Amino acid sequence: MQRTAVINVVGLSPELLGPQLPRLTAFATRGKMVPVQAMLPAVTCSVQATYLTGKWPSEHGIVGNGWYFRDECEIKFWRQSNRLIEAPKLWDVLHAQDPAATVANICWWYNMYSDADFTVTPRPMYPADGRKLPDCYTQPSELRDELQARFGTFPLFTYWGPNAGITSSRWIANAARYVEEKHAPTLNLVYLPHLDYGLQKYGPDPGAVAADLAAIDEVAGELIDFYERRGVTVLVVSEYGIERVWRPVHLNRVLREAGLLKVREELGRELLDAGASAAFAVADHQIAHVYVQDRTRMDEVRALLETLPGVAEVLGEEGKRRQHLDHPRAGEFVVVAEPGAWFTYYHWLEDERAPDFARTVDIHRKPGYDPVELFLDPHSPAKLKAARALIKKKLGFRSLLDVIGLDAKLVRGSHGRIPDGPHSGPLLITSQPQLLAQDWLAPTDVFGVILGHVGGKTPAAQINPERGTLSPARAPEDRPKGRAHT
Repeated sequence: MQRTAVINVVGLSPELLGPQLPRLTAFATRGKMVPVQAMLPAVTCSVQATYLTGKWPSEHGIVGNGWYFRDECEIKFWRQSNRLIEAPKLWDVLHAQDPAATVANICWWYNMYSDADFTVTPRPMYPADGRKLPDCYTQPSELRDELQARFGTFPLFTYWGPNAGITSSRWIANAARYVEEKHAPTLNLVYLPHLDYGLQKYGPDPGAVAADLAAIDEVAGELIDFYERRGVTVLVVSEYGIERVWRPVHLNRVLREAGLLKVREELGRELLDAGASAAFAVADHQIAHVYVQDRTRMDEVRALLETLPGVAEVLGEEGKRRQHLDHPRAGEFVVVAEPGAWFTYYHWLEDERAPDFARTVDIHRKPGYDPVELFLDPHSPAKLKAARALIKKKLGFRSLLDVIGLDAKLVRGSHGRIPDGPHSGPLLITSQPQLLAQDWLAPTDVFGVILGHVGGKTPAAQINPERGTLSPARAPEDRPKGRAHT
């Protein structure tokens, strides 16, 4: 088999290639770049699961970055167990075809407890005194100590939050190099998230994100050169493109005002009480799963959503089947934002009643995705508050790091909906053009392309005989446009 590395440069789209990404652009020029048709939802966990399985969310079950766990009556985001993916992964296929093949998964999602041979993923420690300590989880377990002894503790606070930056992507790249030098896996999967941060903060404005483009180009370019010096074939992929947004849409506030969403009061703060609600939204960038627990109110909920400004599409059962989202984990409705809009998780009507964690970086307690975590609150002395809180923590005192604001209009970039054209969507670049006959790819095709580069065979059950690739999909120009309710 041909040893291969797949570098996932999050947020990279064809329209960003050019002078501000000289190394990635040169790689695309000497190889081949093709657009990948955006899928719904165009979010990290769903897209990665599709790339790793060649299946749609209706088959692998990853309907978003988070969803409502109906049996527990809890909304959970950013889970890490690989067993949540309900389909065989690339490494399962490779191991079956060649027991000697090995796979390294460096920070792709749902990383824990998989059958990949070498894995690395962020995994903070949460001592009983309330601290959150940076750390990582690896397989084999001793790899954790080897990496952190060599490169320092995993830089969690530059991986997400107001200090998110290139440091975490560089650490991940260093970890990937270490695993390659020590173990030489057959397939390397590497996740570089840095570009995502600036694009969400400032939108797809090359001038505003020039420093971010230069930083990720350097890290990705160095990693490409490293692998190619070692005779490793390189693929670069991305999960989605990011579009400019300016309109936050508060679905849960609308559902609450209609008497559908219930809250629970704790210490004067309001928490979304999902189990007691007739309907509520799990917001995830530009899509939201709306769960309707009182089925007698389905028509009422749908009518409310369809007339809401900022909502482009409301998918019912037929619509979910069309978009390959008909899975029990999905909401009764899947709501898609209009261009320029995105969905908040906010359910409170007065900011002083927001949960205490709303003003912190807390990706697991919030019942939805919150890109405002990328910003220090510009309406408060956030830096001073952060300094005081850190001093208290170092002295052993509990302290709430409440430095995140509640101004959703700060966010300038988002993703999740299918963009208007392939130039602003995801892409795949290969250093071996002869191995990529297509001029565009469905997201389910990426699995077969990676497998083909390694030298493996696509399982017969996944081949589309009309096209010679994986699951059928319409070309980007064939997909329906405009507002629709299905």
